[in-house]
Amino acid sequence: MSVILGPDDLAALCRTVLERAGVLPAAAFSVAGALVAAECMGIPSHGVARLPQYADQVAAGKVRGDAVPRVEKPLPATVRVDAGCGFAYPALEAGLDVAVPLALRMGCAALGVTNSHHCGVAGLHVERAARQGLVALLFANTPAAMAPWGGNRASLGTNPLAFACPAPPEDAPEPTAAAGAGPEHDPLVMDLSLSTVARGKIVAAAREGQPIPAGWAVDAHGSPTTDARAALGGMLLPFGGAKGAALALMVELLAASLTGSNHAYEASSFLDAAGGPPRTGQCMLLIAPQAFGADFAGRAAALLGHVLDQPSTRLPGARRFELQRRAHREGVAIPWSLHQDLLHRAGGA
Repeated sequence: MSVILGPDDLAALCRTVLERAGVLPAAAFSVAGALVAAECMGIPSHGVARLPQYADQVAAGKVRGDAVPRVEKPLPATVRVDAGCGFAYPALEAGLDVAVPLALRMGCAALGVTNSHHCGVAGLHVERAARQGLVALLFANTPAAMAPWGGNRASLGTNPLAFACPAPPEDAPEPTAAAGAGPEHDPLVMDLSLSTVARGKIVAAAREGQPIPAGWAVDAHGSPTTDARAALGGMLLPFGGAKGAALALMVELLAASLTGSNHAYEASSFLDAAGGPPRTGQCMLLIAPQAFGADFAGRAAALLGHVLDQPSTRLPGARRFELQRRAHREGVAIPWSLHQDLLHRAGGA
């Protein structure tokens, strides 16, 4: 059984839950918007189901609801944000407010966020930069869930990375510069976890009592499992074997070592209220298309037009945007039990 709400109504309910838990209104607005966007994009593992966990963590002091991101510029083209053990969403937004105009002016900029938390759908953050005309990369580390290749202890997180750039619309008749790679069109967005699957999908399967496909995870003894609960007590498997594990290590260095954040094996879980703040990190690289003097819009349009001129192809991220538009027309369905929990936490609102 599910309940269908309009995105605005769902976001308002989420904000009320967060504010009653002790989150400042500005941060609650940011967090609620990101969670509802994930729901609209068809990614419920990073959507409103996270809200009870977030609220419990605020109540326990694992996330500081009163944190205000502190933004600094250590060097001319770098921005550093201390999230203050608060949520990642307002910290990344505050950093991008400074880093985006900096990249447009300087040609490129780097943004590092420390003392942070779960950043949700990584593609949302790079999408924001791409809609302002930039090419963007994001690297985020997460609490330990994978062993290094050949290892037997969880040392690395699922460590998502995301890429976005302005792109021409899918129905562009000709891959010309006029079709444009501009922020008025949905950008090209790539967003992937470096485990075979995002941990949130296994959490969702465990919550619903459903099995998981073989190849997603191993149990606590290192044996392959299709039991979601056993998987949560074991380790996730990297996608692509040794190559995925190597990329996860790269993200760990960029998101944690470079920003001074906790490494995966030092971070507490995003999924419960036990322990202290996870203090994970995010790193973003922003590049202005004109930075190298090339016709990026024309060249990108030609490449993407060549890709789309083949049967059954679509640009990465296109399905998310289709689902998002549908959700704004038809509403968002969330489980009845989750809706009841949110209403209770909102004081019956």
